[in-house]
Amino acid sequence: MPQTASAPPPLSRLRLVVGEEELLRSRAVAEVRAAVRQLDPAYEEHELTAAGLPVGDLADVLAPSLFGGHRLVVVSGVQESAAALVDSLVSYAKDPDPELTLVLVHAGGKRNEALLQAFRQAGATEDTCAKLSSPGDRMSFVRNEVRRVGGRITADAANALLDAVGNDLRSLSAAASQLVSDFGGSIDADAVARFHRGQAEVTGFTVAERVLVGDNAGSIEMLRWALDRGVPHVLVADAIADGVRTAARVASVGSSNVGDLARQLKMPPWKVKKALAQSRGWSIPALQQAVGVAAELNADVKGVAASADYALERAVRRIVELRATAGAGRGPRR
Repeated sequence: MPQTASAPPPLSRLRLVVGEEELLRSRAVAEVRAAVRQLDPAYEEHELTAAGLPVGDLADVLAPSLFGGHRLVVVSGVQESAAALVDSLVSYAKDPDPELTLVLVHAGGKRNEALLQAFRQAGATEDTCAKLSSPGDRMSFVRNEVRRVGGRITADAANALLDAVGNDLRSLSAAASQLVSDFGGSIDADAVARFHRGQAEVTGFTVAERVLVGDNAGSIEMLRWALDRGVPHVLVADAIADGVRTAARVASVGSSNVGDLARQLKMPPWKVKKALAQSRGWSIPALQQAVGVAAELNADVKGVAASADYALERAVRRIVELRATAGAGRGPRR
């Protein structure tokens, strides 16, 4: 488990975040960021990726600032650093700027281990984010995640959650948070079983329902569960598009009579009733914009976007924001 991040010593503002667990690495960086923010709320931050990073770009962000104040520089993936970049980092570690916190993030393994050793010898503080390979470590992680959000979980419930979700830490963390939110502070095996049954039934239409009612956290959670369970990107995008178009058609008529709407729109009454509920809180212009977002998403998941996962999450957030701004009576932010 990673050490708790604290403000780096005044004369050695060097930090290493090392290990295979991506979630633990991101948390360690976030904790360093929080410590630096506490030190200087007006700090300046730069995030760089080591692979292909020109030495000159690194030198620019490490150079003394003309404007004063503290700076945070995070260089991710330093295991991929070219030899010239390694030399530059090692040279900097010999005489670090006292007004700058430099964080090197390394995904574990032997590549560029000499760089890590040089920083250790220079007095860098290190956060270890090793892979949680043993059942005991994963059990402790689940218990700690539940405790982080204010709950308690029994041993049999923690085992059941591991069996249901698997070993991915982000999925376990999300499940722990959702369990406490759904079932309160005490989680037993029955709560885990009910939760898992619900998650196993996630479809594209489940995601669309959460999006249309403006539940940002819930829609993202459902989206990730759907993708984890192999629901095709195209089916999720189609469900969102169908939901938005149906809500727009129902809202545009301006009637709340389910029977009349069903006959006029040639739709089954159950679908009209659901669309009426989902269209509440929307304006016609916002729904029209949401239809455009859904159309763009359809193209993205069929090959236009580099990442279909990212395209889906971005579209979900955009549609939820359209509903929020429509309900607030103002135009959506660009």
